[in-house]
Amino acid sequence: MEITGKLIQLLPEVSGESARGPWVRGGFVIETDGDYPRKVAFTAFGEERVAMAKNIPMGSPVQVTFTPESREFNEKWYTDLRASRIQPFVPGQMPAAGGYAWQGAAPVAGAQPAAAPTQPAAPAAAAAPAANFAAAPQMASNPDDDLPF
Repeated sequence: MEITGKLIQLLPEVSGESARGPWVRGGFVIETDGDYPRKVAFTAFGEERVAMAKNIPMGSPVQVTFTPESREFNEKWYTDLRASRIQPFVPGQMPAAGGYAWQGAAPVAGAQPAAAPTQPAAPAAAAAPAANFAAAPQMASNPDDDLPF
């Protein structure tokens, strides 16, 4: 999944030692654009991902690629948004290799246009419910009733 917003805060780093060796976890918060901006916190594991967030100036627009994960502990659920990539966002610019074109992106010279999405054919049974209404029993009209239906 991807989301764009403005980098507004870096969260403190936590590091430790596990059976597999040393680890580091950091995080950051972005604020989305729109009529109702939202603040979204992400977790970044590993030195590379933590460094990605630290190398972007505060307040600049970013695009975050992330994976949501949930887990249960003591009958309560906790959700974590794990960032796999954070990069500066330039409106109208195509994403880095491996990404995809999002709606509203400006075309790049020499780029091949994306194929039009295909819609699955509607099943023939979709029209059947409308026919069932015609067979439904009709209510008798009441002359004392002034309702329009």
